[in-house]
Amino acid sequence: MAIYVVMQPPAGGNKAEDAIFVRDSFTWLGFLVAPLWLAWHRLWIEAALTFAVMAILSVAGERLGLEGAGSLLSLLISLYIGFEGQDLRIASLRRRGWREWGVVEAGNLADAETRHALEAGEESEERPALPRIVPDASLARPPQTGMALGLTHTPGRP
Repeated sequence: MAIYVVMQPPAGGNKAEDAIFVRDSFTWLGFLVAPLWLAWHRLWIEAALTFAVMAILSVAGERLGLEGAGSLLSLLISLYIGFEGQDLRIASLRRRGWREWGVVEAGNLADAETRHALEAGEESEERPALPRIVPDASLARPPQTGMALGLTHTPGRP
C-alpha cells in the first residue's frame, strides 16, 4: 500500500476533483534525471540549483583529476532528489497557498482518489459542532520555585 498526501487548492476550489495527490515514496525519475524531474514539476529554483551544483561538481572533479569523487557527489545529489523530491513538491505547493487535507493509504492513485472522495463527502455532511473545552486559568497550579534536579521540577518536592 502506498501513502498519498492530498493537497487542496487555495481558497475557492474545495472540491475533491481539484485536489493533487503526491505519492510519498522514492521517485526513480527524480533519481535518474533530477533537474529535469524538478523542472517538470515546476520546481524551477530547485532544478536550476541542482543542475548548477551537479555541473560544478563534475567540472571540479575533472579539473582536480578526481572524476570518481565528482560522480559520487553528483550521485548523492540524485539520491537526495530521489528520496526527498516529493517533499519538495509538497513544500512548493504549500508556498503557493495549497493546504494539506490529509493522508490517504491506497494501492494506486485511482483508489486514493476514490477514498479521498468518500472521506471528503463524509466531511461535508452536517455534523453537530462539539463544544470546545478550554481550561480555567484560575485552576492552574502555581509555579514551583526553588531548586530542581534535572530538567523538570519533581512534584511534591521542595
